[in-house]
Amino acid sequence: MTNVDWPLSDYDRFQLFTEDECRKACLDDCFCAVAIVREGDCWKKKFPLSNGRFDSSNGRIALIKLSASQHSSPPSNCHVHLPLESEKPMIDESRLVMLGTNLKRFTYDELEEATDGFKDELGTGAFATVYKGTLAHDNGNLVAVKKLDREVGEGDKQEFEKIVGAISRTIHKNLVQLLGFCNKGQHRLLVYEFMSNGSLATFLFGNSRPSWYKRMEIILGTARGLLYLHEECSIQDIHGDINPQNILLDDSLTARISDFGLAKLLKMDQTGTTTGVMGTKGYAAPEWFKKVPITFKVDVYSFGIVLLELIFCRKNFEPEVEDEKQMVLGEWAYDCYKEGKLDLLVGNDQEALDDMKRLEKFVMVAFWCTQEDPSQRPTMKTVMEMLEGATEVPVLQTHPH
Repeated sequence: MTNVDWPLSDYDRFQLFTEDECRKACLDDCFCAVAIVREGDCWKKKFPLSNGRFDSSNGRIALIKLSASQHSSPPSNCHVHLPLESEKPMIDESRLVMLGTNLKRFTYDELEEATDGFKDELGTGAFATVYKGTLAHDNGNLVAVKKLDREVGEGDKQEFEKIVGAISRTIHKNLVQLLGFCNKGQHRLLVYEFMSNGSLATFLFGNSRPSWYKRMEIILGTARGLLYLHEECSIQDIHGDINPQNILLDDSLTARISDFGLAKLLKMDQTGTTTGVMGTKGYAAPEWFKKVPITFKVDVYSFGIVLLELIFCRKNFEPEVEDEKQMVLGEWAYDCYKEGKLDLLVGNDQEALDDMKRLEKFVMVAFWCTQEDPSQRPTMKTVMEMLEGATEVPVLQTHPH
């Protein structure tokens, strides 16, 4: 089967493998249900397969194991068989696509029961409150239930469900997956997978400082998620509110962006001005407060602020500091950069001090992201290339703010 994948189900990956080698690797592994092959890369997937996706341009070949009873000569001691491309798959492609986009429709009563009357609040924002829930009918799986304010999506029910369906098809390892929704009467709720390690804000600004290398991984993961939203998914989307509360961490502390798609539910016109200001104070780009078109560059600005926070492990605004020059992180960082004293912000973070070349490069990227003029900010694709070293970071000529 071609152009089909289950992006969230892989547990092992090999490189420089032929299709036959990938097939054999899966056959020899009793946990492997499907092998995906593309241009020398081989991914092994295991049950339960979920979030299946068909994309006519991805160029991947899915090798699906069948039980021995479905074929006359089982080729391995796992008693399974992988079909050749010419053989008929065990399930037709249209059904696979539906499995990947079949959101669970919840009743309000179901979600009220799952959250025990909306008791355990995980967080609250300008447009919604999030509660922890348990789905009793689904093996007790934990979920995050986002209860939207009444004015959010209060228009046409079909339009709401169309947008929610589009959000559910936006699948990436650095995005939080939407599992279901409720759209009954005045109630608008979204059900997401639960992120066990909470928000980046809690992780970054807690009592102990996270390691430099884990912070670098979070930076790159967040950038990849934003790049996917902006340029690589089928419905390119402005997030509108990138900040440490909306970047969550899963079991392995992988960065997962949440709340993408809410801009559409808030009826933001992606090609012109918006009907209201989004974003969070301290992270919102200047153009939110002007009568100018809103573009993907608002997310680039917010990412730049978060990037500085991750580099120096402190909040963007600290009103309690003794030296008022240190209140705004971006201002202080720029002053230290001009004077060649970025180590003042690093303090006793020895891992960061040992990696000053990369630290200085990432700081420069943050300065470009937070330029006042959106046309001077890079795209997330360029940001990603600069962070990974594929593109040189230009010399900064102007103050970022």
